[in-house]
Amino acid sequence: MGFRLFRRIKIAPGVTLNLSKSGLSTSFGPRGAKFTVGPKGTRQTVGLPGTGLYYTTSHGYGTHKTSSRATSPKPLPTVAPVPPPGLNLSFFQRLTTPENEKSFIEGCKELVGNNPEKALEHFNTSKELADADFMGGIIAFKLERLTEAADHLNGALNQQSQLGKLLNKHGIEAGANISITDEITAFVGADLRGVLLALTEVYQRLDKSDSALQCLYKLRELDPNDLLIRLSLVELYYDIGKTDTNQDKAIINLTQNIENESAIHGALLLYRAKAMRMLGLPDAAVDVLTKTMGRRKDRPQELLLALRYERGLVYEALGKQQQARKDFEKVYSEAPDFEEVSKKLELS
Repeated sequence: MGFRLFRRIKIAPGVTLNLSKSGLSTSFGPRGAKFTVGPKGTRQTVGLPGTGLYYTTSHGYGTHKTSSRATSPKPLPTVAPVPPPGLNLSFFQRLTTPENEKSFIEGCKELVGNNPEKALEHFNTSKELADADFMGGIIAFKLERLTEAADHLNGALNQQSQLGKLLNKHGIEAGANISITDEITAFVGADLRGVLLALTEVYQRLDKSDSALQCLYKLRELDPNDLLIRLSLVELYYDIGKTDTNQDKAIINLTQNIENESAIHGALLLYRAKAMRMLGLPDAAVDVLTKTMGRRKDRPQELLLALRYERGLVYEALGKQQQARKDFEKVYSEAPDFEEVSKKLELS
């Protein structure tokens, strides 16, 4: 997935936002250790530094009595990488647990112990298990073994009905934050959506854009309202040059009924304006761009520059050279190397 426009977004250190079927949850904590509060209760998350891989343990909300006296929140403790209890088999469990499942458990332990290569070896010997393929695919991706990652993830995809079952059996929730850009990460869990998200990124790294598109189409079928999937699809169209009249019309459909509520919404509106310009609707494009530019709070500079630059292009198409130059000059004053703005101003 592209997310080109967001490479310079600065996310507060130690704070991430997770999206899941149960809703929004926010995580606080140092790199590699997160404590998450969400709709299902509290979750303590222990990660593998530098990889985005982690496991979490959950605690549902209870009806505990508390003192009426206000107290200051205690600082969160540092979390040591101790395997979840479900990964420690008893003597009798070891006698009845299949060998491939034992190998999967050992792989999880190696992962918690910060040994991804050894973990991958164990997952490779239990590939017939959907969760082993999922974990193996994510680790191989992190290790830049992309062909191996695609093989694992496709194996998980072929067993999608079994995804998450083995992890749930042992009482753990496992997943990964895959870096889409330097600052944007996508949560990948052991489910169909997670596998398709990971495969999309792997295929793009392998320059298999058509396969990446197919994954995004499937993701779109799962949730037509997922804004990140919409943005990924639109950006991939532009990245691989698949923009013609039909694609521009598709982009218009993908971006309809979008309100300017966040940076992601703003990026979708930018692409809507681009498509309008390409379809010969410059007045409509100017209207979209001007309204979107009116909201600057919490918007990354790169997005605001892209909106203004695009409006300059639209003014050019309308023959309004003075207004176009005004926008180009504003962009140049803030970012002289942005796109072809210096060429537009005849400064290069």
